[in-house]
Amino acid sequence: MKETILKTGTGKILSKISEYFELIKFEHTIFALPFALSGMLLASPESFPKLMTVIWVLLAMVGGRTAAMSLNRAIDAEIDRKNPRTSNRAIPAGRIKKGSALILAFLAFGLLIFATWQLPLICIQLLPLAILILGLYSYTKRFTYLSHFVLGGALGAAAAGGWLAVSGEITFPVILWGLAIVFWVAGFDVIYALQDIDFDREHNLFSIPAWLGVGRSLLLSRMFHLITVVFLIVLGIMIKTGLYYWIGIIFASLLLTYEHSLLKENDLTKLNMAFFNINGYISIGIFFFILLDKLFGT
Repeated sequence: MKETILKTGTGKILSKISEYFELIKFEHTIFALPFALSGMLLASPESFPKLMTVIWVLLAMVGGRTAAMSLNRAIDAEIDRKNPRTSNRAIPAGRIKKGSALILAFLAFGLLIFATWQLPLICIQLLPLAILILGLYSYTKRFTYLSHFVLGGALGAAAAGGWLAVSGEITFPVILWGLAIVFWVAGFDVIYALQDIDFDREHNLFSIPAWLGVGRSLLLSRMFHLITVVFLIVLGIMIKTGLYYWIGIIFASLLLTYEHSLLKENDLTKLNMAFFNINGYISIGIFFFILLDKLFGT
């Protein structure tokens, strides 16, 4: 009897933990974390970042992302409830209370602030801006088509934050690095928003697909990703990276080309693969090649 109760209790705890992981879309960390780590490597050409710096950056990333996602789910709960695609998310389905998500966001912001406070002064000075971007994103779809760039700004700031945690100063290369990620994220977020084009139009929500339609949105997404590649090329020239960095850029360019080949104006059946799988490979792949460049580059 006791064993049955114990197993039932353990099962409920694991189920609840799983719900919270779903709430914050933990698997999407793959989009942001490798670029923050890549930024740290690019910022320290002569050596590897200090272990404690890596740990504080990781904790800041976990805190910031958890806070942003929890806040987003709480703020968008009513919208998610009306959208058939999102109505089964934890809050609209009643599996997690909105108040619990807000408490989680508050605690996660605390972790972000504490971890950032252990990093160079420039990171602390930019912290209010980072918190503003993380908090603002959830509201932008209500009043601007630039919501995709606000999300890009959040991930771009994380990537640049990894660089700044090592370098301690703002330079043109770190700005290029951050902007490359901004356009990369904006490009794939436009693709993601294609799923809700009809819903967004019906409920007066702002997204580029709702504004421009499928065909022109796909074209704009391609342009954003082309800009990403250009920024990465200019960055590599400026900081004089090695061979493996350039192989990584070729790798990313080929995957971006493949991503867009999967999507047609009249055929979006492979959208999830283009959005999640391909972009996950890109972020991990670029980190891998930058790491190889650090280890074996000349």
